[in-house]
Amino acid sequence: MPSSHSNQPRRTLLLTGASRGIGHATVKRFSAAGWRVITCSRHAFPENCPWEMGPEDHIQVDLADPVSTREAIALIKKRLDHGELHALVNNAAISPKGPDGTRLGSVDTDLDTWNHVFRVNFFAPIMMARGLINELKAVKGSVVNVTSIAGSRVHPFAGAAYATSKAALAALTREMASDFGRIGVRVNSIAPGEIDTSILSPGTEKIVEQQIPMHRLGTPDEVAKIIYVLCTETSSYVNGAEIHINGGQHV
Repeated sequence: MPSSHSNQPRRTLLLTGASRGIGHATVKRFSAAGWRVITCSRHAFPENCPWEMGPEDHIQVDLADPVSTREAIALIKKRLDHGELHALVNNAAISPKGPDGTRLGSVDTDLDTWNHVFRVNFFAPIMMARGLINELKAVKGSVVNVTSIAGSRVHPFAGAAYATSKAALAALTREMASDFGRIGVRVNSIAPGEIDTSILSPGTEKIVEQQIPMHRLGTPDEVAKIIYVLCTETSSYVNGAEIHINGGQHV
């Protein structure tokens, strides 16, 4: 499908963490609008989430490993048409649990786990954006970092390492908006609350009942729609924002 302006080349999105939930919905949203989508995740191409040009535009990468991440960036550069990247969405994240799925707090999270979480959730996004800065600059592209409601309040299920990595990513979004904004690249973040995906914990229904004014979970597509807006002209003067997508849970 061509882009909305037939005389313009097709726009390209690079998305990390594409195999399920919000990532899966984001692929579908951008593909439907005619974008080429290049996906990165630690899994091979997910057969249960097929999209046009799937395997050819999927890169397997271990974002916890800086060497693997740098190799992936080099591969992405080769695959981009005319050295242009219109949007980068840093969606990949890990949220480890203790034995029996228990929450890992600040007292019982070991340093290796903390390091691992920060490498994926915090360092990979800035490595990706810095590594592809020229390709983003070439078309005045957009970066969207996926943070979390857990980055600004203690959450009953999300552990301390995940929460602090998301808080750090929100702060990084501001720093990037200041630095990248000068070269015409906008950087924003979205902070989802309780979204109906496979990673929801048992007990979420209590949060829905007691804390969310809208009394329902969000859908992955409701998040993907906002990501799409932040990568298009609709949000041309939005830079350094964190958009809360949580049905009013934070109020």
